[in-house]
Amino acid sequence: MKTAKPSTAKAEKSSAVKTAKPSTAKVTAKAGAKTVAKSAPKAAKPESRLAMVRRARKINRELAEVFPYAHPELDFRNPFELLVATVLSAQTTDLRVNQTTPALFAKYPTPEDLAAAVPEEVEELIRPTGFFRAKTKSIMGLAAALRDDFGGEVPGRLDDLVKLPGVGRKTAFVVLGNAYGVPGITVDTHFMRLARRWKWTESDDPVKIEAEVAEIFPRSEWTMLSHRVIFHGRRICHARKPACGACPIAPLCPAYGEGETDPEKAAKLLKYEKGGFPGQRLNPPPDYPGRPAAPAPGVAPGAE
Repeated sequence: MKTAKPSTAKAEKSSAVKTAKPSTAKVTAKAGAKTVAKSAPKAAKPESRLAMVRRARKINRELAEVFPYAHPELDFRNPFELLVATVLSAQTTDLRVNQTTPALFAKYPTPEDLAAAVPEEVEELIRPTGFFRAKTKSIMGLAAALRDDFGGEVPGRLDDLVKLPGVGRKTAFVVLGNAYGVPGITVDTHFMRLARRWKWTESDDPVKIEAEVAEIFPRSEWTMLSHRVIFHGRRICHARKPACGACPIAPLCPAYGEGETDPEKAAKLLKYEKGGFPGQRLNPPPDYPGRPAAPAPGVAPGAE
């Protein structure tokens, strides 16, 4: 009996299966995938420590040109007024403090006067700054400590200042840097935000940020660096809507694009003198290019 041969149709089908090639679409897709894979950009290399330090110092130089007039934005005439004003500035604006302190210092011009005050009267005077009961306790407590332990004078040493009620490292460095010329880094909310945006640090601890930034810049730059960064944070690099499109250091910023990049829209986000508005001080330094802030409602300009 002869073995049956497969029919011509079946043979052709079998041959077709063996010799069939991928469709043009599939070939094109695979080729395209390979092309994409080959042309995909490589991940950027992490910035070296040296490159970060150079970029950070360039940012500082650029900010020095943008804000040559940077200064503490609290009105004060002596170390005692600066110390009290800085304590009052917690959880409020410098403007609100500046509108409040003239009446406070007119009534209590010295630590001895404030230490002997009636707490309820102090509370009423500083009520606009918020948390007025706790702040009254702090400023009266530090006034008493100055009277009893330092002869009524504000000490010029960090270790002494941080022992005073309501005084932490940030407040101490404000006083040391601006009343005594002792270099210090003031890590407030603006400084902390920008130091992280600029990749100077990854920490959210003020003491660690202070230490890490101190390693990047010469000690002689610390105080003015603080003013420049805080000025930039208040005027341009805001917390919620950074004015990226109006930022003079945009090419140096790793966080560029987090805010508004359109120049016209970004310009509308600028604050204080950069946006054509008054500053926070009622009595700003002579070289300040903006307008002085207005006193509290009902208080005549320059009234004590």
